[in-house]
Amino acid sequence: MEAATLVGLLADETRLKVVAALALGAGTIEQVAAAAGLPLKDVALAARRLSRSGLVSRDGHALTLHAERFGAAARAAAESAPPPTPLSDDPAEDAVLQAFVRDGRLVSIPAQRSKQLVVLRHLAAVFEPGVRYPEREVNALLAVWHPDVAALRRYLVDDGFLSRESGEYWRSGGYVDV
Repeated sequence: MEAATLVGLLADETRLKVVAALALGAGTIEQVAAAAGLPLKDVALAARRLSRSGLVSRDGHALTLHAERFGAAARAAAESAPPPTPLSDDPAEDAVLQAFVRDGRLVSIPAQRSKQLVVLRHLAAVFEPGVRYPEREVNALLAVWHPDVAALRRYLVDDGFLSRESGEYWRSGGYVDV
């Protein structure tokens, strides 16, 4: 079963409640109805649809959830997903960035110094060389990445990626693409 089909089946609230009741140990239509707080008719209709898809087996009033199909669908989806776009040409740096950057956001600031420098080098690329930025703009650019803009700003300055004077910041370190 494809992950999209599985999600589509569970997008219906009644079918989701039936699957949840089965996962929690209900074994008959009556037990599912009681556990899910649903009318028997609704459970029977949902069970029929889940049975046609192969997610549930039905033997009279007895229902069996095939929970292993969730894992199989997840594995199939993961195998068919395109590989992540590299964030760096250097495989070691890319591995660090893939661990800390999700969907264009920094999920956490690395504690390990070497990893933190890789992330800061990546963030420094947001700032154009030769352009002076007021603190408010620096905060806005960093907020796209992570909510703790003060920490990121401080790390970028302390580690020489940005310089600061009279409330203005400019890029003073990191790599520049030419």
